Amino acid sequence: MERISNYQIAVMIILFQIGSTPLFAIGSKAKQDSWVAMIVAAIIGLVLLRMFLYIQSIAPDQSLIVLMRICFGKIAGGLLSCCFLIYFAYESMRNVRDFGEITNVTLLTRTPKFVVMLLVIVLAAYMIIMGIETFCRVAESLILPVLFSYGVLCLLIFGSKLVNIERIQPIMEKGFKPILQAAFPDLVSFPFGQMVVFLMFWHLMSDSKKLKRISVLTYLGVAVFLVGMNMINVLVLGPSLIGNSTLPFLQTVQLIQVADIFERLDVFVTLLLFLGLFVKLAAFFWAAAYGFSQLTGCRAKLSICFVGAVIFASSFLEPNYTYHIWLGLAVSVKLFPIFQILLPLAMFVAILLRKLKKNPPSEDTQA
Repeated sequence: MERISNYQIAVMIILFQIGSTPLFAIGSKAKQDSWVAMIVAAIIGLVLLRMFLYIQSIAPDQSLIVLMRICFGKIAGGLLSCCFLIYFAYESMRNVRDFGEITNVTLLTRTPKFVVMLLVIVLAAYMIIMGIETFCRVAESLILPVLFSYGVLCLLIFGSKLVNIERIQPIMEKGFKPILQAAFPDLVSFPFGQMVVFLMFWHLMSDSKKLKRISVLTYLGVAVFLVGMNMINVLVLGPSLIGNSTLPFLQTVQLIQVADIFERLDVFVTLLLFLGLFVKLAAFFWAAAYGFSQLTGCRAKLSICFVGAVIFASSFLEPNYTYHIWLGLAVSVKLFPIFQILLPLAMFVAILLRKLKKNPPSEDTQA
C-alpha cells in the first residue's frame, strides 16, 4: 500500500483548504462582519475536525468505507458509503464545472468549455492513476508558488494603500445573529466541513501517531490565512461591493498600482484559482474513485475511469453558470451538513455506544 509522509498530508490539507476559497465572496451575508463569521465557522470546523480525527483513531489503518461498516454494519455501512461517494463525486463535479466556466470567461474565451473540462478531468485521472504518492508530489511542487503568490499579492495590496480600516466598522453592528446565520451552514460547509474527505486519506499516513497534531496545527494555520484574506477583501472593496461580486479578490488585485510597474496582476489570481480548483477536484475525485474500488472490489484503474466519466458527464447537467452558482451557494451548502456533520456525528455516537457496551460502568463507579 502506498503511504503519505507527514509533510505531504500537511501540504494536502493546506492546498485543499485554501483551494479557491479566498477568491469567492463567502460570508457576504454578514457584510462587514464576514471575517467574524469566518472565525465562527472555523471554530465550528475545528470541533468537526476533532470529531473526524476521533473517528479515524478507532481504526487508524482504515478508510471511511471500512469505518462506516465498523460503525453501522456491512449493509447499512455499505449504503451510507455509497452516499458519501456520491457526495465526493458531486463536489468534484462542481469544481470541474467551475474550472471550465472561469477559463471560458477569463482566458480561453473562444475555446469550448467542454474541451477545457475534458482536459482537466483527464489530467486529474492520469495523476490519480499514477498513485497517491504522485498526487502528493504534485501538491508539494505547488505549495511554495501558491503561498508565495498570495504573499506577494497581499504585500502589493497594502503597498498600493487600498486598505481602509473604516470598511470593517462598526463590528457586530446588528448583533451576533447575522454572523451566525452567515457562518452556519454556508461557511461551515465550504470550506471547513469539507475536511471530512480526509477520512479517505489519513489512513495512508506513514506515521499515524502525529496525525492529530499535524492536522490540527495545519488546519489552524489555514483558518487564520482564510480569515485574513476575507478581511483584506472587505478592507479594500467594502461590504456592498463584495456582496455584488463573483470574484472579489480578482477585483481587489485589479486595483493594484505600485510605481506604475505592478498592475494588471489579475492573471496571477486566475492561475491561483485554477491551481486551487485542480487540487480540490482531484482530491474529491480520488476519494470517490478509491472508495468505489474498495466498495465494489473493482480494479483501481477501472474505478478511476468510470468515476471520471460520471463526473465529466454530470458537470453538464446544470444549464448555465448562474444556475450552477445558485445551486452551489443556495442549495448544496444546506445539504452538505448531512455528510459533514450528521453522518460523522452518527458514527461518533455509534463508537461511544460500542465502547460503553464493551466497558460498562462498574458497580463501584455507579455507587
